Amino acid sequence: MDQTPLIKTTGLSKQYPGVLALNAVDFDLKPGEVHVLFGENGAGKSTLISMLAGANTPSDGHIYLNGQQVRFNSVADAQGLGIYTVFQEFSLIPTLTVAENIFLGWEPMIGPFVDHRTMRKRAAEMFEELDFPIDPSQITAHLSRAQQQMVEITKAFHGDLSVLILDEPTASLTDREVDHLFGFIETLKARGVGIIYISHRMQEFARIADRITVLRDGAKIGTVAMADTDEDALVEMMTGRAITEIYPTIKHDPGEVLLRAHGISTSGVQDAHFDIRAGEVLGVAGLVGSGKSRLFRAVMGVAPRLGGRVEFKGADITHATTRKIIRQGMYYLSPDRKAEGLDLAKTSNDNLALNLVMGGQGTTSGTFINWPEVRTQSAQIADHVELHEGYRNKLVSQLSGGNQQKVLFAKCFGQDADIYIFDEPTVGVDMGTRAALYRLIRDLAEAGKAVVIISSDLPEVLHLSHRMLVLAHGHITAELSGADMTEDQTLKYFFDESGAKI
Repeated sequence: MDQTPLIKTTGLSKQYPGVLALNAVDFDLKPGEVHVLFGENGAGKSTLISMLAGANTPSDGHIYLNGQQVRFNSVADAQGLGIYTVFQEFSLIPTLTVAENIFLGWEPMIGPFVDHRTMRKRAAEMFEELDFPIDPSQITAHLSRAQQQMVEITKAFHGDLSVLILDEPTASLTDREVDHLFGFIETLKARGVGIIYISHRMQEFARIADRITVLRDGAKIGTVAMADTDEDALVEMMTGRAITEIYPTIKHDPGEVLLRAHGISTSGVQDAHFDIRAGEVLGVAGLVGSGKSRLFRAVMGVAPRLGGRVEFKGADITHATTRKIIRQGMYYLSPDRKAEGLDLAKTSNDNLALNLVMGGQGTTSGTFINWPEVRTQSAQIADHVELHEGYRNKLVSQLSGGNQQKVLFAKCFGQDADIYIFDEPTVGVDMGTRAALYRLIRDLAEAGKAVVIISSDLPEVLHLSHRMLVLAHGHITAELSGADMTEDQTLKYFFDESGAKI
Protein backbone atom coordinates (compact mmCIF):
# COMPACT_ATOMS: atom_id res chain seq x y z
CA MET A 1 0.00 0.00 0.00
CA ASP A 2 1.36 3.41 -1.00
CA GLN A 3 2.31 5.78 1.80
CA THR A 4 0.64 9.16 2.07
CA PRO A 5 3.26 11.68 0.94
CA LEU A 6 4.76 13.86 3.63
CA ILE A 7 4.47 16.78 1.25
CA LYS A 8 2.80 17.08 -2.13
CA THR A 9 2.21 19.84 -4.65
CA THR A 10 -0.34 19.95 -7.46
CA GLY A 11 -0.10 22.48 -10.29
CA LEU A 12 2.23 24.70 -8.25
CA SER A 13 3.08 27.87 -10.18
CA LYS A 14 4.82 31.17 -9.52
CA GLN A 15 4.35 34.14 -11.82
CA TYR A 16 6.50 37.26 -11.63
CA PRO A 17 6.01 40.27 -13.92
CA GLY A 18 6.94 38.94 -17.36
CA VAL A 19 8.39 35.68 -15.99
CA LEU A 20 6.73 32.34 -15.24
CA ALA A 21 9.30 31.00 -12.75
CA LEU A 22 7.41 27.79 -11.99
CA ASN A 23 4.81 26.24 -14.26
CA ALA A 24 2.21 23.82 -12.83
CA VAL A 25 4.66 21.52 -11.05
CA ASP A 26 3.44 18.31 -9.38
CA PHE A 27 5.86 16.96 -6.77
CA ASP A 28 5.72 14.63 -3.79
CA LEU A 29 8.03 13.48 -1.00
CA LYS A 30 7.58 10.17 0.82
CA PRO A 31 8.55 9.44 4.43
CA GLY A 32 12.11 8.20 4.76
CA GLU A 33 13.27 9.04 1.24
CA VAL A 34 15.75 11.40 -0.37
CA HIS A 35 14.11 13.11 -3.35
CA VAL A 36 16.61 15.07 -5.46
CA LEU A 37 15.59 18.21 -7.35
CA PHE A 38 17.83 18.48 -10.41
CA GLY A 39 18.07 21.16 -13.08
CA GLU A 40 20.08 24.04 -14.44
CA ASN A 41 20.25 27.46 -12.81
CA GLY A 42 16.91 29.13 -13.45
CA ALA A 43 15.09 25.80 -13.86
CA GLY A 44 12.77 26.57 -10.93
CA LYS A 45 14.37 24.53 -8.12
CA SER A 46 14.88 27.48 -5.77
CA THR A 47 11.41 28.82 -6.53
CA LEU A 48 9.84 25.49 -5.66
CA ILE A 49 11.68 25.00 -2.37
CA SER A 50 11.10 28.64 -1.37
CA MET A 51 7.34 27.95 -1.45
CA LEU A 52 7.70 24.66 0.43
CA ALA A 53 9.85 26.49 3.01
CA GLY A 54 7.29 29.26 3.49
CA ALA A 55 9.59 31.97 2.11
CA ASN A 56 7.39 32.53 -0.95
CA THR A 57 3.73 32.10 -1.85
CA PRO A 58 2.45 30.36 -4.99
CA SER A 59 0.51 32.19 -7.69
CA ASP A 60 -1.48 29.04 -8.37
CA GLY A 61 -1.67 25.41 -7.27
CA HIS A 62 -1.79 23.71 -3.89
CA ILE A 63 0.53 22.31 -1.21
CA TYR A 64 -0.49 19.31 0.90
CA LEU A 65 1.15 18.18 4.13
CA ASN A 66 0.28 14.64 5.25
CA GLY A 67 -2.74 14.76 2.96
CA GLN A 68 -4.06 18.08 4.31
CA GLN A 69 -3.97 21.25 2.22
CA VAL A 70 -1.79 23.94 3.80
CA ARG A 71 -0.78 27.51 3.07
CA PHE A 72 2.39 29.00 4.52
CA ASN A 73 2.52 32.73 5.17
CA SER A 74 6.07 32.64 6.54
CA VAL A 75 9.09 30.43 7.14
CA ALA A 76 7.96 30.16 10.76
CA ASP A 77 4.64 28.67 9.57
CA ALA A 78 6.48 25.92 7.67
CA GLN A 79 8.88 25.27 10.55
CA GLY A 80 5.95 25.02 12.96
CA LEU A 81 4.65 22.15 10.83
CA GLY A 82 8.00 20.34 10.73
CA ILE A 83 9.49 21.65 7.46
CA TYR A 84 12.99 23.06 7.79
CA THR A 85 15.27 24.37 5.05
CA VAL A 86 19.05 24.80 5.04
CA PHE A 87 19.67 27.29 2.24
CA GLN A 88 23.00 27.87 0.48
CA GLU A 89 23.30 31.19 2.29
CA PHE A 90 23.14 30.42 6.00
CA SER A 91 20.94 32.38 8.41
CA LEU A 92 23.45 32.28 11.28
CA ILE A 93 24.60 35.43 13.11
CA PRO A 94 28.42 35.17 13.07
CA THR A 95 29.04 37.19 16.25
CA LEU A 96 26.81 34.99 18.42
CA THR A 97 27.86 31.70 19.99
CA VAL A 98 26.71 28.41 18.51
CA ALA A 99 24.21 27.88 21.35
CA GLU A 100 22.82 31.42 20.93
CA ASN A 101 22.26 30.80 17.23
CA ILE A 102 20.51 27.49 17.83
CA PHE A 103 18.14 28.95 20.42
CA LEU A 104 17.62 32.34 18.78
CA GLY A 105 13.94 33.11 19.42
CA TRP A 106 13.64 30.02 21.64
CA GLU A 107 15.87 31.13 24.52
CA PRO A 108 15.32 29.41 27.91
CA MET A 109 14.74 32.08 30.55
CA ILE A 110 15.23 32.58 34.28
CA GLY A 111 12.82 35.37 35.02
CA PRO A 112 13.74 38.25 32.68
CA PHE A 113 17.20 36.84 31.91
CA VAL A 114 18.42 34.35 29.32
CA ASP A 115 19.56 31.08 30.91
CA HIS A 116 22.86 30.65 29.05
CA ARG A 117 23.94 27.61 31.07
CA THR A 118 20.79 25.66 30.18
CA MET A 119 21.07 26.82 26.57
CA ARG A 120 24.64 25.48 26.26
CA LYS A 121 23.66 22.22 28.02
CA ARG A 122 20.72 21.61 25.66
CA ALA A 123 22.83 22.48 22.61
CA ALA A 124 25.52 20.03 23.75
CA GLU A 125 22.87 17.30 24.16
CA MET A 126 21.54 17.99 20.64
CA PHE A 127 25.06 17.80 19.15
CA GLU A 128 25.73 14.55 21.00
CA GLU A 129 22.52 13.01 19.67
CA LEU A 130 23.36 14.10 16.11
CA ASP A 131 27.05 13.15 16.47
CA PHE A 132 28.20 16.68 15.55
CA PRO A 133 31.60 17.53 17.14
CA ILE A 134 30.92 21.19 17.93
CA ASP A 135 31.45 23.27 21.09
CA PRO A 136 28.19 25.18 21.86
CA SER A 137 30.15 28.06 23.44
CA GLN A 138 32.27 28.72 20.33
CA ILE A 139 31.72 31.92 18.33
CA THR A 140 29.96 30.95 15.08
CA ALA A 141 32.29 32.99 12.86
CA HIS A 142 35.18 30.73 13.92
CA LEU A 143 33.51 27.55 12.60
CA SER A 144 34.25 25.93 9.25
CA ARG A 145 31.50 25.99 6.62
CA ALA A 146 30.75 22.33 7.32
CA GLN A 147 30.34 23.04 11.05
CA GLN A 148 28.10 26.03 10.30
CA GLN A 149 25.96 23.74 8.18
CA MET A 150 25.72 21.32 11.10
CA VAL A 151 24.53 24.19 13.29
CA GLU A 152 21.87 25.11 10.72
CA ILE A 153 20.65 21.51 10.65
CA THR A 154 20.64 21.32 14.46
CA LYS A 155 18.29 24.32 14.57
CA ALA A 156 15.71 22.14 12.81
CA PHE A 157 15.45 19.87 15.84
CA HIS A 158 13.59 22.32 18.08
CA GLY A 159 10.31 20.95 16.79
CA ASP A 160 9.02 17.75 15.28
CA LEU A 161 11.09 17.58 12.09
CA SER A 162 9.37 15.74 9.24
CA VAL A 163 10.82 17.39 6.10
CA LEU A 164 14.41 18.64 5.69
CA ILE A 165 15.31 20.62 2.56
CA LEU A 166 19.04 20.84 1.75
CA ASP A 167 20.14 23.32 -0.93
CA GLU A 168 23.59 22.49 -2.40
CA PRO A 169 24.79 21.15 0.97
CA THR A 170 28.13 19.72 -0.20
CA ALA A 171 29.34 22.63 -2.37
CA SER A 172 32.12 23.60 0.08
CA LEU A 173 32.69 20.37 2.01
CA THR A 174 35.67 18.01 2.05
CA ASP A 175 35.12 14.34 1.20
CA ARG A 176 35.22 13.40 4.90
CA GLU A 177 32.62 16.07 5.73
CA VAL A 178 30.44 14.82 2.86
CA ASP A 179 30.65 11.29 4.27
CA HIS A 180 29.54 12.58 7.67
CA LEU A 181 26.62 14.47 6.12
CA PHE A 182 25.50 11.44 4.12
CA GLY A 183 25.69 9.26 7.24
CA PHE A 184 23.49 11.77 9.04
CA ILE A 185 21.02 11.74 6.13
CA GLU A 186 20.77 7.94 6.41
CA THR A 187 19.98 8.33 10.12
CA LEU A 188 17.20 10.80 9.33
CA LYS A 189 15.77 8.48 6.66
CA ALA A 190 15.60 5.67 9.22
CA ARG A 191 13.54 7.97 11.46
CA GLY A 192 11.07 8.56 8.62
CA VAL A 193 12.19 12.11 7.83
CA GLY A 194 11.81 13.04 4.16
CA ILE A 195 14.69 14.95 2.57
CA ILE A 196 14.51 17.20 -0.50
CA TYR A 197 18.04 17.49 -1.82
CA ILE A 198 19.31 19.99 -4.40
CA SER A 199 22.71 19.46 -5.99
CA HIS A 200 24.54 19.75 -9.31
CA ARG A 201 26.87 16.89 -8.31
CA MET A 202 25.43 13.89 -10.10
CA GLN A 203 28.07 11.58 -8.66
CA GLU A 204 26.36 12.02 -5.25
CA PHE A 205 22.97 10.80 -6.40
CA ALA A 206 23.83 7.09 -6.53
CA ARG A 207 24.89 7.27 -2.87
CA ILE A 208 21.80 8.89 -1.38
CA ALA A 209 18.94 9.46 -3.86
CA ASP A 210 15.78 7.37 -3.99
CA ARG A 211 14.04 9.46 -6.66
CA ILE A 212 15.00 12.42 -8.84
CA THR A 213 12.71 15.09 -10.27
CA VAL A 214 14.15 17.07 -13.17
CA LEU A 215 13.03 20.65 -13.83
CA ARG A 216 13.73 22.69 -16.95
CA ASP A 217 12.62 26.29 -17.62
CA GLY A 218 10.23 26.19 -14.66
CA ALA A 219 8.46 23.01 -15.77
CA LYS A 220 8.71 19.42 -14.55
CA ILE A 221 10.34 17.16 -17.15
CA GLY A 222 9.86 13.98 -15.15
CA THR A 223 10.48 11.97 -11.98
CA VAL A 224 12.62 8.82 -12.11
CA ALA A 225 13.82 6.26 -9.60
CA MET A 226 17.58 6.44 -9.07
CA ALA A 227 17.81 2.70 -9.58
CA ASP A 228 16.32 3.05 -13.07
CA THR A 229 18.44 5.88 -14.48
CA ASP A 230 22.03 7.02 -15.04
CA GLU A 231 23.99 10.25 -15.47
CA ASP A 232 23.66 10.34 -19.26
CA ALA A 233 19.86 10.10 -19.07
CA LEU A 234 19.66 12.77 -16.36
CA VAL A 235 21.80 15.20 -18.37
CA GLU A 236 19.59 14.70 -21.41
CA MET A 237 16.44 15.30 -19.33
CA MET A 238 17.95 18.42 -17.76
CA THR A 239 19.37 20.06 -20.88
CA GLY A 240 17.54 18.45 -23.77
CA ARG A 241 20.96 17.47 -25.12
CA ALA A 242 22.95 14.24 -25.01
CA ILE A 243 26.01 14.24 -22.75
CA THR A 244 28.23 13.97 -25.85
CA GLU A 245 27.05 17.48 -26.75
CA ILE A 246 28.11 18.85 -23.35
CA TYR A 247 31.82 18.07 -23.66
CA PRO A 248 33.35 19.48 -26.86
CA THR A 249 36.01 17.69 -28.89
CA ILE A 250 39.28 19.58 -28.49
CA LYS A 251 41.75 19.21 -31.32
CA HIS A 252 45.05 18.32 -29.71
CA ASP A 253 48.04 19.93 -31.35
CA PRO A 254 50.67 20.04 -28.59
CA GLY A 255 53.43 22.53 -29.05
CA GLU A 256 56.52 23.49 -27.11
CA VAL A 257 56.93 23.00 -23.38
CA LEU A 258 55.94 26.27 -21.74
CA LEU A 259 56.49 25.37 -18.09
CA ARG A 260 58.68 22.88 -16.28
CA ALA A 261 58.26 22.20 -12.57
CA HIS A 262 61.13 20.39 -10.81
CA GLY A 263 60.65 18.94 -7.32
CA ILE A 264 58.02 21.44 -6.16
CA SER A 265 57.20 21.25 -2.46
CA THR A 266 54.78 23.30 -0.44
CA SER A 267 52.57 22.69 2.58
CA GLY A 268 50.93 19.33 1.89
CA VAL A 269 52.83 18.65 -1.38
CA GLN A 270 56.19 16.92 -1.80
CA ASP A 271 58.63 16.72 -4.72
CA ALA A 272 56.29 17.26 -7.69
CA HIS A 273 57.69 17.11 -11.23
CA PHE A 274 55.65 17.92 -14.37
CA ASP A 275 55.53 20.06 -17.50
CA ILE A 276 52.84 21.96 -19.41
CA ARG A 277 52.74 22.23 -23.21
CA ALA A 278 51.17 24.81 -25.49
CA GLY A 279 47.90 23.76 -27.13
CA GLU A 280 46.99 21.02 -24.67
CA VAL A 281 44.54 20.61 -21.81
CA LEU A 282 46.29 19.14 -18.77
CA GLY A 283 43.84 17.68 -16.25
CA VAL A 284 44.69 17.44 -12.55
CA ALA A 285 42.61 15.01 -10.50
CA GLY A 286 42.53 13.84 -6.90
CA LEU A 287 40.39 13.76 -3.80
CA VAL A 288 39.75 16.92 -1.79
CA GLY A 289 42.89 17.39 0.32
CA SER A 290 45.17 15.56 -2.13
CA GLY A 291 47.25 18.70 -2.71
CA LYS A 292 46.21 19.35 -6.31
CA SER A 293 45.22 22.98 -5.70
CA ARG A 294 48.12 23.73 -3.36
CA LEU A 295 50.61 22.50 -5.96
CA PHE A 296 49.49 25.01 -8.57
CA ARG A 297 49.01 27.81 -6.05
CA ALA A 298 52.68 27.27 -5.18
CA VAL A 299 53.62 27.42 -8.87
CA MET A 300 51.75 30.75 -9.11
CA GLY A 301 53.40 32.10 -5.96
CA VAL A 302 50.05 32.29 -4.15
CA ALA A 303 51.23 29.66 -1.65
CA PRO A 304 54.82 29.57 -0.31
CA ARG A 305 57.23 27.28 -2.16
CA LEU A 306 59.29 25.17 0.23
CA GLY A 307 61.48 23.62 -2.44
CA GLY A 308 61.95 22.99 -6.14
CA ARG A 309 62.30 25.13 -9.25
CA VAL A 310 59.82 26.51 -11.82
CA GLU A 311 60.84 27.48 -15.37
CA PHE A 312 58.39 29.39 -17.57
CA LYS A 313 59.31 29.93 -21.24
CA GLY A 314 62.93 29.17 -20.39
CA ALA A 315 63.18 31.68 -17.52
CA ASP A 316 63.50 30.77 -13.84
CA ILE A 317 60.43 32.15 -12.02
CA THR A 318 60.92 30.18 -8.80
CA HIS A 319 61.16 33.28 -6.64
CA ALA A 320 58.97 35.61 -8.73
CA THR A 321 55.95 37.30 -7.18
CA THR A 322 52.44 36.35 -8.28
CA ARG A 323 52.01 39.74 -9.95
CA LYS A 324 55.16 39.24 -11.99
CA ILE A 325 54.15 35.69 -12.96
CA ILE A 326 50.77 36.97 -14.18
CA ARG A 327 52.43 39.71 -16.22
CA GLN A 328 54.78 37.17 -17.80
CA GLY A 329 51.79 35.22 -19.14
CA MET A 330 50.20 32.87 -16.60
CA TYR A 331 46.64 33.24 -15.33
CA TYR A 332 45.12 31.51 -12.30
CA LEU A 333 41.36 31.21 -11.78
CA SER A 334 40.62 30.65 -8.08
CA PRO A 335 38.07 28.06 -6.91
CA ASP A 336 36.66 30.63 -4.46
CA ARG A 337 35.12 33.26 -6.70
CA LYS A 338 33.67 35.23 -3.78
CA ALA A 339 36.80 35.50 -1.65
CA GLU A 340 39.53 35.64 -4.32
CA GLY A 341 38.03 36.05 -7.77
CA LEU A 342 35.34 38.74 -7.93
CA ASP A 343 34.50 42.12 -6.46
CA LEU A 344 30.94 41.36 -5.40
CA ALA A 345 30.14 45.01 -4.71
CA LYS A 346 30.82 46.00 -8.33
CA THR A 347 29.00 45.23 -11.57
CA SER A 348 30.07 42.58 -14.06
CA ASN A 349 31.27 45.32 -16.42
CA ASP A 350 33.33 46.93 -13.64
CA ASN A 351 34.98 43.59 -12.84
CA LEU A 352 35.92 43.09 -16.50
CA ALA A 353 37.13 46.65 -16.92
CA LEU A 354 39.37 46.37 -13.86
CA ASN A 355 41.07 43.29 -15.23
CA LEU A 356 41.55 44.90 -18.65
CA VAL A 357 43.21 47.92 -17.10
CA MET A 358 45.42 45.79 -14.83
CA GLY A 359 46.42 43.75 -17.87
CA GLY A 360 47.59 46.90 -19.63
CA GLN A 361 44.84 46.88 -22.25
CA GLY A 362 42.74 49.89 -23.11
CA THR A 363 45.54 52.35 -22.32
CA THR A 364 46.92 55.01 -24.60
CA SER A 365 50.62 55.44 -25.38
CA GLY A 366 50.85 57.55 -22.26
CA THR A 367 49.43 56.80 -18.82
CA PHE A 368 45.78 57.60 -19.54
CA ILE A 369 43.07 54.96 -19.80
CA ASN A 370 40.96 54.91 -22.94
CA TRP A 371 37.63 54.18 -21.24
CA PRO A 372 35.57 53.89 -24.45
CA GLU A 373 38.01 51.22 -25.64
CA VAL A 374 37.84 49.44 -22.26
CA ARG A 375 34.02 49.40 -22.43
CA THR A 376 34.11 48.09 -26.00
CA GLN A 377 36.52 45.30 -25.04
CA SER A 378 34.44 44.46 -21.94
CA ALA A 379 31.33 44.07 -24.10
CA GLN A 380 33.19 41.83 -26.55
CA ILE A 381 34.46 39.61 -23.75
CA ALA A 382 30.98 39.41 -22.16
CA ASP A 383 29.59 38.33 -25.54
CA HIS A 384 32.33 35.72 -25.83
CA VAL A 385 31.44 34.07 -22.49
CA GLU A 386 27.70 34.27 -23.28
CA LEU A 387 26.91 36.60 -20.36
CA HIS A 388 23.45 37.98 -21.01
CA GLU A 389 23.39 41.74 -21.59
CA GLY A 390 20.85 42.22 -18.81
CA TYR A 391 23.36 40.96 -16.23
CA ARG A 392 26.29 43.16 -17.19
CA ASN A 393 25.31 46.22 -15.18
CA LYS A 394 24.07 44.24 -12.20
CA LEU A 395 26.14 43.86 -9.05
CA VAL A 396 27.97 40.53 -9.17
CA SER A 397 26.51 39.68 -5.73
CA GLN A 398 23.03 39.69 -7.35
CA LEU A 399 23.91 37.12 -10.03
CA SER A 400 23.39 33.37 -9.90
CA GLY A 401 26.39 31.14 -9.25
CA GLY A 402 26.56 30.19 -12.92
CA ASN A 403 26.62 33.80 -14.09
CA GLN A 404 29.19 34.72 -11.45
CA GLN A 405 31.37 31.95 -12.83
CA LYS A 406 30.97 33.34 -16.34
CA VAL A 407 32.20 36.72 -15.08
CA LEU A 408 35.15 34.99 -13.41
CA PHE A 409 36.01 33.23 -16.69
CA ALA A 410 35.54 36.47 -18.60
CA LYS A 411 38.18 38.19 -16.47
CA CYS A 412 40.85 35.84 -17.77
CA PHE A 413 40.29 37.20 -21.30
CA GLY A 414 41.31 40.63 -20.08
CA GLN A 415 44.93 39.47 -20.13
CA ASP A 416 46.67 37.66 -22.96
CA ALA A 417 48.22 34.68 -21.16
CA ASP A 418 50.06 31.62 -22.45
CA ILE A 419 48.95 29.32 -19.62
CA TYR A 420 45.49 29.38 -18.02
CA ILE A 421 45.10 27.45 -14.74
CA PHE A 422 41.46 26.84 -13.89
CA ASP A 423 41.00 25.56 -10.31
CA GLU A 424 37.58 23.88 -9.84
CA PRO A 425 36.17 25.89 -12.78
CA THR A 426 32.59 24.59 -12.61
CA VAL A 427 31.94 24.21 -8.87
CA GLY A 428 28.24 24.83 -8.15
CA VAL A 429 27.51 25.43 -11.86
CA ASP A 430 24.69 23.79 -13.82
CA MET A 431 25.26 21.67 -16.92
CA GLY A 432 24.17 24.32 -19.42
CA THR A 433 26.66 26.84 -18.04
CA ARG A 434 29.29 24.11 -17.92
CA ALA A 435 28.83 23.47 -21.63
CA ALA A 436 29.44 27.18 -22.33
CA LEU A 437 32.58 27.22 -20.14
CA TYR A 438 33.87 24.04 -21.77
CA ARG A 439 33.58 25.69 -25.18
CA LEU A 440 35.74 28.55 -23.88
CA ILE A 441 38.36 26.05 -22.73
CA ARG A 442 38.29 24.44 -26.19
CA ASP A 443 38.75 27.85 -27.85
CA LEU A 444 41.79 28.61 -25.68
CA ALA A 445 43.47 25.27 -26.37
CA GLU A 446 42.80 25.41 -30.09
CA ALA A 447 44.28 28.92 -30.15
CA GLY A 448 47.55 27.41 -28.91
CA LYS A 449 47.16 28.28 -25.23
CA ALA A 450 47.94 25.78 -22.50
CA VAL A 451 45.01 25.04 -20.18
CA VAL A 452 45.24 23.32 -16.79
CA ILE A 453 41.99 22.02 -15.29
CA ILE A 454 42.17 21.19 -11.59
CA SER A 455 38.92 19.48 -10.67
CA SER A 456 37.25 17.17 -8.15
CA ASP A 457 34.76 16.28 -10.89
CA LEU A 458 36.44 13.27 -12.49
CA PRO A 459 34.19 13.05 -15.59
CA GLU A 460 35.06 16.68 -16.34
CA VAL A 461 38.80 15.95 -16.27
CA LEU A 462 38.48 12.74 -18.29
CA HIS A 463 36.29 14.28 -21.01
CA LEU A 464 38.34 17.47 -21.52
CA SER A 465 41.98 16.54 -20.94
CA HIS A 466 44.60 15.26 -23.36
CA ARG A 467 46.88 14.30 -20.49
CA MET A 468 46.34 14.22 -16.75
CA LEU A 469 48.14 14.17 -13.42
CA VAL A 470 46.69 12.31 -10.45
CA LEU A 471 47.55 13.39 -6.90
CA ALA A 472 47.12 11.59 -3.59
CA HIS A 473 48.41 12.61 -0.16
CA GLY A 474 50.56 15.39 -1.63
CA HIS A 475 52.27 13.22 -4.26
CA ILE A 476 51.81 12.98 -8.02
CA THR A 477 50.91 9.29 -8.20
CA ALA A 478 50.38 8.99 -11.96
CA GLU A 479 50.61 10.77 -15.29
CA LEU A 480 48.03 9.34 -17.70
CA SER A 481 47.25 9.83 -21.37
CA GLY A 482 45.44 8.14 -24.23
CA ALA A 483 43.77 4.81 -23.48
CA ASP A 484 45.00 4.90 -19.85
CA MET A 485 42.68 7.82 -19.07
CA THR A 486 39.73 5.84 -17.77
CA GLU A 487 37.76 6.20 -14.55
CA ASP A 488 38.91 2.82 -13.20
CA GLN A 489 42.56 3.50 -14.00
CA THR A 490 42.42 7.00 -12.47
CA LEU A 491 40.67 5.96 -9.26
CA LYS A 492 43.36 3.36 -8.69
CA TYR A 493 45.88 6.17 -8.13
CA PHE A 494 43.64 8.29 -5.86
CA PHE A 495 44.89 6.31 -2.85
CA ASP A 496 48.44 5.50 -4.04
CA GLU A 497 51.61 7.23 -2.83
CA SER A 498 54.08 5.46 -5.06
CA GLY A 499 54.42 8.30 -7.55
CA ALA A 500 54.21 5.85 -10.43
CA LYS A 501 54.21 7.21 -13.95
CA ILE A 502 52.36 5.65 -16.86
